[in-house]
Amino acid sequence: MEKKIPSPWKTIGRGSIWASPPTLKSHTPPPTRQPPAPSSSPRSGSWGGERCIDDYTARALGCDLLVHYAHSCLIPVDVTRIKTLYVFVDISIDAAHLLASLERSVASGKTMALVGTIQFNATIHGLRGALEAAGFRVLVPQIAPLSRGEILGCTSPRLDDDAVDLILYLGDGRFHLESVMIHNPSIPAYRYDPYSRRLTRETYAHDEMRALRLDAIRAARTARRWGLILGSLGRQGNPHTMGLIRRRLEERGIPYVELLLSEIVPGKLALMGDVECWVQVACPRLSIDWGYAFPRPLLTPYEAQVALGVRDGWDKDGGGGVYPMDYYGRDGLGRTKPAVEGDERGDVVVEAG
Repeated sequence: MEKKIPSPWKTIGRGSIWASPPTLKSHTPPPTRQPPAPSSSPRSGSWGGERCIDDYTARALGCDLLVHYAHSCLIPVDVTRIKTLYVFVDISIDAAHLLASLERSVASGKTMALVGTIQFNATIHGLRGALEAAGFRVLVPQIAPLSRGEILGCTSPRLDDDAVDLILYLGDGRFHLESVMIHNPSIPAYRYDPYSRRLTRETYAHDEMRALRLDAIRAARTARRWGLILGSLGRQGNPHTMGLIRRRLEERGIPYVELLLSEIVPGKLALMGDVECWVQVACPRLSIDWGYAFPRPLLTPYEAQVALGVRDGWDKDGGGGVYPMDYYGRDGLGRTKPAVEGDERGDVVVEAG
């Protein structure tokens, strides 16, 4: 006889990396003494990353549990306002084809740093033995607290230029790959797309990107009024990082305005013509990739600190000459938390987990 176990969850919200029109489903409890089956509210149309944990909307919909598919637990479960269940996804690939492609394209004996998105993380670790047996030296780097081999579009490990001959990225698209390329501009990068089964050599316009970002920082230094944007797409915006920038502006007597935006586009910001510089606490890549399209400088939190003289830029001796991609690293600005009670420094950067 089948025994039904009552579920404590009445309404479940679902989020994933795949896009589909958001819908709501409500179920009328059957006329029995059995507890009703949980209803679900798929929420995925504009969700695209680990930070898009929309617990606020889920609560507004009356959900009791939020289920997030295919990403790592970037937002700690003790931060969200409702219970959150992460469903991890592992994607297998044709390892023999990848190995054959590498043997035809890369000389044996080379040292490669093997990285990829979290969906291929198990595959990355499983490939190491086969690659080493084929004569390659393999490094699976880590930027804690992310998993070894995992990279994000804004977070990737800094590698030793003298110890690594090439970077091999496993995954489709370039967004995550560009992060590790920006952070390691001197190391050649390759991408193996497991869907198209193509191994390609990838390049990035480092000089152009850094020149654009440096121009934005220089323009921000003369701005008389700043605007601070907290991203409201899920948990994309960190209010403590916002507070850190706010405090620096107040120390310097710089006036500012604050906005909450789920979508940051040039047309919206152009409506506030008296703001001469913007800082967005949402996704650093928005500024790096699309900042040139905005009429006013659109800085990342790191760039705002450089513009305000809080830290050296990458172009200075203290900056190391490399644009940092450590937003969700252990000490990254994406992990800012409130200082301990009585600490006059206000918000500080510490590990979130």
